[in-house]
Amino acid sequence: MPILKADAAACQGYASCVIAADDYFDIDDDGLVVLLSTEVPEADRERVDRAARACPAAALRLEGA
Repeated sequence: MPILKADAAACQGYASCVIAADDYFDIDDDGLVVLLSTEVPEADRERVDRAARACPAAALRLEGA
């Protein structure tokens, strides 16, 4: 199962990930990404991978994809 990872230090709070997959990503009160789940079922892999790659700050990655 692919694993979702975030680099909070790189996050700039664009929220592109939230727009693309709000069931996996959120933004906290400081404007940084929060992962709502780190394990991504195969059925969601493509959608979550697209959301991670949409991050302008390259703060997200899906490993094992």
